Amino acid sequence: MSSIIWADIPVKDLERAMHFYSKILNAQFRQRSSDSPIAVFEHRPGQVSACLFTSEHEQPSREGVIVYWNVEGRLKAAEALVPGCGGTILRSTHAIEPFGYRSVVLDSEGNRLALHSQAL
Repeated sequence: MSSIIWADIPVKDLERAMHFYSKILNAQFRQRSSDSPIAVFEHRPGQVSACLFTSEHEQPSREGVIVYWNVEGRLKAAEALVPGCGGTILRSTHAIEPFGYRSVVLDSEGNRLALHSQAL
């Protein structure tokens, strides 16, 4: 059986992207320096997570894979924060029966993502 274990999210401006995700998802980060700096979403061992990174080879995109982020019970509130944090709402909150609700947005860097909740 397959499952998602990690997501790399390319960004143009690491600080701006960290601000976006910290506000929308209430996320915390651990920054690491390597060839290019990355910000790893705080997580427990064995928990699915992701990182924000800059790269000359990989760029943000509104095409392709959509990562669904859990904003359980606060979907409309999270969606309302998107424009003020530099993002764009592509498709406002709507049902995806029988899987709950989602809002499809662009993050501050131009990546498409979904905010998801079982309940409004």
